[in-house]
Amino acid sequence: MGPASTVWLIARREIDARLRTRSFVVSTVAAIVALVGLVLMQSTLFSSVERSRVGLAGQAAAIATPLVAQAGARGIDVDTTTVPDVPTGEAMVGAGELDVLVSGAPAALRVVVREALDNDIRQVLTSLVREQVLRAELAAVEDLDPDRVLTTVADATIDVHTMTTPDPARDQRMAVALIVIALLYMALLFYGTMVAQGVVEEKASRVVEVLLATVRPWQLLMGKVIGLGLVGLAQFAAIGGAGLLLALTTGVLAIPSAAIGTLAWGLVWYLLGFLFYATVFAAAGSLVSRQEETSAVLLPITMVLVVAFVLGFGLLSRSPSGTATTVLSLVPPLSPVMMPGRIALGVAPLWQIGLAMIMTLAAVAGLAWLGARVYTRAALSTGPRMRLRDAMRVQR
Repeated sequence: MGPASTVWLIARREIDARLRTRSFVVSTVAAIVALVGLVLMQSTLFSSVERSRVGLAGQAAAIATPLVAQAGARGIDVDTTTVPDVPTGEAMVGAGELDVLVSGAPAALRVVVREALDNDIRQVLTSLVREQVLRAELAAVEDLDPDRVLTTVADATIDVHTMTTPDPARDQRMAVALIVIALLYMALLFYGTMVAQGVVEEKASRVVEVLLATVRPWQLLMGKVIGLGLVGLAQFAAIGGAGLLLALTTGVLAIPSAAIGTLAWGLVWYLLGFLFYATVFAAAGSLVSRQEETSAVLLPITMVLVVAFVLGFGLLSRSPSGTATTVLSLVPPLSPVMMPGRIALGVAPLWQIGLAMIMTLAAVAGLAWLGARVYTRAALSTGPRMRLRDAMRVQR
């Protein structure tokens, strides 16, 4: 039997063992139910008030204090930053470092935003402009005409400029992006941990000694990774497909093509992410011989996934096109979670997607070599936890 056939035989063993378990069915149904709840609550996902970052240039710096005060009175959190000039501020808006740039005299404010100005911020700025106009009119009290004053104040407004055309489906794209990020995080963490626990279970029961008597360590490792990866892919597709179908049939989503494309990309990035993380999880699991020690040895890997999840939610919801978001979405440990979110929002060009995939595949190849080396050395070890440097030591 060739190496490929051996790997596939081990993979089929894992698939048959996992798909027939009650836990697989229960976890799939529970995840679908949870996703249904998220879909039905989609209209309220973005109702909470977010902090707005407002840059002030030139004379507009004088409105910093009243802007924060009036926004606070309306329940809006505003952070103001003084920028040296308008071009610098516009660059910061384009990079996602600022939400709004305000410049000009307080009575004639000019506002620059990336897509659309938040309605609450618009009302606050308009109120400030009218207040300044009213003060100017009242200062000329010798020629006070009440009707003219009221008309002048009512006509006072702000001059808003947008850098890009607003996307009417942005909120729906954001909802899809965040749901895909959450699904990928849970799937990678759950099945990666399952790989490690399976390795430890086989070591504890001495099954691995029987298996390694007939197959090579790397074949056993890759068989487990591929088998559990396909099981996770089936579950991810079932959960995502059910949520997508419900969203489309209930009319919650008005962008079916984008949602279907996001699910397809999610499946691709699940495979890449699983290959990246599962090999590391398996190698880490081989370092211990008892399930009680598994959590400690997996903690560093789990923390990387948690960081990817937190950064994905935070950066994509605030600055999906920002420099930090773009760079981090290209880094292999983070790209399987962050890049699908940027794809869902339509802000990731093809060259960035391709670059992230190439870098992830290169990292997978390196980790597969490294993981196989650790697994080969540690799979038959018993007793206390083996140190990583001992597992990496060349056998003589």
